[in-house]
Amino acid sequence: MSEAKTFQIGEKAPEFNCSDSSGIEHSLSRYNEEGKTVVLYFYPRDSTPGCTKQACDFRDSMARLTSKGYVVLGVSKGSVKSHDNFISKQELNFPLLMDEDGTLHESYGAWRLKKNYGKEYMGCARSTFVIGPNGQFDWLRYNVKAKGHVSMLLRELGLDE
Repeated sequence: MSEAKTFQIGEKAPEFNCSDSSGIEHSLSRYNEEGKTVVLYFYPRDSTPGCTKQACDFRDSMARLTSKGYVVLGVSKGSVKSHDNFISKQELNFPLLMDEDGTLHESYGAWRLKKNYGKEYMGCARSTFVIGPNGQFDWLRYNVKAKGHVSMLLRELGLDE
């Protein structure tokens, strides 16, 4: 297994073109052409406590983000049914991208070696990438904590109140 990619601020973000759980296509180049800044966040699993907290924090901060031209896209390896249930139950106001085969996780370096109770395994490292209209990383973090992450991101982006 090769080392996970680790990107730096200012580097070009990998292009993505994938559908959300509703079948709508999303591509980085299209968002770039529209002058949008993309917040692409990877989370381990739909409907788990930490992932629910993080998704609801994004949901509750959506007006602040969209008013400044940000688009939020969540990514996990969940199925269409799992994503749709998560969106419906938590009333999420942003799309969840499909990545069942892990291609998007791999290209962004979010599929990494993890350690838990002395065991090592490959899994999703909760990670967030802010990609400017120029297609470059404006901000990024790997292995973020679910609780408090969105408020920290808003502070870092100068969007906190």
